[in-house]
Amino acid sequence: MIQTTFGKIFGTKNDRELKKYNKRVKQINSLEEKYAALGDEELKAAFEAIRQEVLSEQKSLDNVLVDSFAITREASKRVLGMRHYDVQLIGGMTLHEGRIAEMKTGEGKTLVATLPVVLNAITGKGVHVVTVNDYLASRDARDLEPLYNFLGLSVGTILEKSHDPALKIAGYEADITYGTNNEFGFDYLRDNMSFSKEQMAQRGHHFVIVDEVDSILIDEARTPLIISGPVSRTLENYARANEVALKMEKDVDFTVDEKDKVVLTTEEGIAKAEELFGVENLYAIENSALSHHMDQALKANYLFVKDVDYVVKEGEVVIVDEFTGRLSEGRRFSEGLHQALEAKEGVSVKEETQTLADITFQNYFRMYEKLAGMTGTAQTEATEFSQIYKLDVVSIPTNVPVQRIDQNDLIYKTEQEKFDAVIAEIKALAKIGRPVLVGTASIEKSEVLHELLKKEKIAHTVLNAKNHEQEGEIIKNAGAKGAVTIATNMAGRGVDIKISDEIKALGGLCIIGTERHENRRIDNQLRGRAGRQGDPGSSRFYLSLEDNLLRIFGSDRIKTIMERLGVEDGEYIESKMVTRAVEKAQKKVENLHYEGRKSIVEYDDVANEQRKIVYRFRNELLDQNFDIKSKVEQIRSEYVEVALNRIEIFDGGTREDFDLERLVLAIKEECNFDLDLNALENREYDELLENVEEQLKADYEKKMAQVPDDVQRAIEREIYLKTLDRSWRDHLYQMDSMKTGIRLRAYNQKDPLVEFKKESFNLFTELVEVIKYETIKTLQIIQFSMQDPEEEAAALARQQEIEQKQLEMSMELNLHEDDAPLVEKKVARNDPCPCGSGKKYKNCCGQSGPKKGAFATV
Repeated sequence: MIQTTFGKIFGTKNDRELKKYNKRVKQINSLEEKYAALGDEELKAAFEAIRQEVLSEQKSLDNVLVDSFAITREASKRVLGMRHYDVQLIGGMTLHEGRIAEMKTGEGKTLVATLPVVLNAITGKGVHVVTVNDYLASRDARDLEPLYNFLGLSVGTILEKSHDPALKIAGYEADITYGTNNEFGFDYLRDNMSFSKEQMAQRGHHFVIVDEVDSILIDEARTPLIISGPVSRTLENYARANEVALKMEKDVDFTVDEKDKVVLTTEEGIAKAEELFGVENLYAIENSALSHHMDQALKANYLFVKDVDYVVKEGEVVIVDEFTGRLSEGRRFSEGLHQALEAKEGVSVKEETQTLADITFQNYFRMYEKLAGMTGTAQTEATEFSQIYKLDVVSIPTNVPVQRIDQNDLIYKTEQEKFDAVIAEIKALAKIGRPVLVGTASIEKSEVLHELLKKEKIAHTVLNAKNHEQEGEIIKNAGAKGAVTIATNMAGRGVDIKISDEIKALGGLCIIGTERHENRRIDNQLRGRAGRQGDPGSSRFYLSLEDNLLRIFGSDRIKTIMERLGVEDGEYIESKMVTRAVEKAQKKVENLHYEGRKSIVEYDDVANEQRKIVYRFRNELLDQNFDIKSKVEQIRSEYVEVALNRIEIFDGGTREDFDLERLVLAIKEECNFDLDLNALENREYDELLENVEEQLKADYEKKMAQVPDDVQRAIEREIYLKTLDRSWRDHLYQMDSMKTGIRLRAYNQKDPLVEFKKESFNLFTELVEVIKYETIKTLQIIQFSMQDPEEEAAALARQQEIEQKQLEMSMELNLHEDDAPLVEKKVARNDPCPCGSGKKYKNCCGQSGPKKGAFATV
């Protein structure tokens, strides 16, 4: 109350920010005549002049903002035929300052972005613009390229379907790069799995603008990007577990908690499962895989619904994104859940995968020096943006006041009554020719409505995940006279629905929501499809007590209200009290999701620090100026000291007590080298240390003398890289395993996050040692199977090329329940070899053991 009174007297924080921006808007407007009077070449020269002032560090970006915005607006008028409104200038300043600009649908966010993009591209460091799909990335880059080119700036696109490394590199070399969030994130991971600097596409993380920032940084924050490879595990247990799950009885053998999405097996259920599986103890170590498969099979059958959570398309289980309603092609649930769904649906069960590299969107986008975003709906998550991303939200006023009428929700007892009312309303509106956009929460419900409208012979179009390729066109036409469009939650984000004057006279576009989403923002996005740029329009949600949100989170209270009011079948209630109860249920779910995302980022922050250290060192290794020779000598020295301590050849005694034979055996076993025992006798500890190191070094240098220095360095670099990658992969697997069980420590009154930090620190310390000492052992062991140094170098380069090609083949996005692995496509033994030799893989680079053209371990 005090805050409200304070706000009325002094204005809210948002009001004060807008006041500050309006002062600069006046300065920009005052330059309009000056730049309008210039010819095209003069305008370009004026822009080039401010660019040079920034590059020579005479002025900062903030110093030239007013001129840059004024020139960009003038160039846009000439090239695109569009002049930025004053509110768009405010949006541009908000983005330049690294904040979120909340702008209503139809306010021209795409054009707003051009202002900070041009200003920040002056530095030459590269500006990234992130959109939610390839369609929008291609459209925006294509439509805005003439403006950027006019000002001497180049434009590139990074699309999911394009895996040509040369195109990728060219895309990132441009001054301005458009692409999807997935592709930017995956390119970062791919770069950190490459074998040379030349193969790396990205050139730093300076300034990024994220369009639909709430969708990418909030909704998708629970699905980290993971590149993964296959794990050899038996697949028949999935079908077996599915059969057992179908024989279990709900509420007797297991219980389902829809709110927390958990299935719990009862004592009776465990006994029944043991009998069905034919084992004595389902939770014995040897049966742990069976118990895991059964848990996932129960989830697949009783928590995941076909045409809501996933669809079956061309013999494959394809995930439906819960926020956009789109099919997530290529994504897979992890931890065996996707395999359980495949067994449930009777399609081919594919093998599980193991993490090779991963990162959350939170940590990827926080790498940028400056992060900004745009959306129509951000205030509901302002706290999360502030706490996780250090981003302020500024609400930008509309250019023209919103005329849309948002009506109260209508609540019915049953879903059937609700749908009857929706059909009646659509019928009435279709008669007068007023366009209707009907929003549904799932594919299943969109198809129920489709059947009902077919029965009533009402012409309509369905836009759901099954036909999202035509999304842009369907949404564009949703404002035509008499158009009835049924859409899942994606509702064509980023595409405007334009209406004619005739439609405006009929009341504009009518939005009908058939269910409240768990998140208020999704509902607001649906509403926002109508009423753009001061157009008339209306919106209303039709709900029932059988809707998931009300059934799971809030129906008891609403049911009581309905019974008190004596609502009959077919009747509804329209009450602010009920609308508030629905919002309360939504807030409850939003908080649950926020806690989930917060937990994910807390755990990933631990891994992120380790990731940064490993990737930084990996990049150093790829640098040709890195002194790999000195590094090898340093780790050999460390290895010898650690080896002597580990072997415990002495117990603090005199040199006569040293167990030298044990030392010789250990070095032979680990490095395949016979130490000269005589040279070690009668030496003090420090002398012994020095002598062992000298003997190993002499043996190594003698062997390496067979090849030129540059080949030596290339071999050392590659061995170090491969050891690092393999060890990092194993480390990620250990981290994943630990994370899965760490939460159980809460039962022992221990904070799981604190425990995770402790354990992961220990694991990381071990990782650093393993990378260093395995590298030195491998280098000491390797022998050459040929004498031609040029052939040796060519073999090395060819091996790297093969591995890079295999890596590129493996880039398919997968989704975790909370994380997100990625399936790697392996080269089959009878496939043509990727090296281009024309032979089968098994007869070429897929041969096991030493082969001509490569160095081999002995």
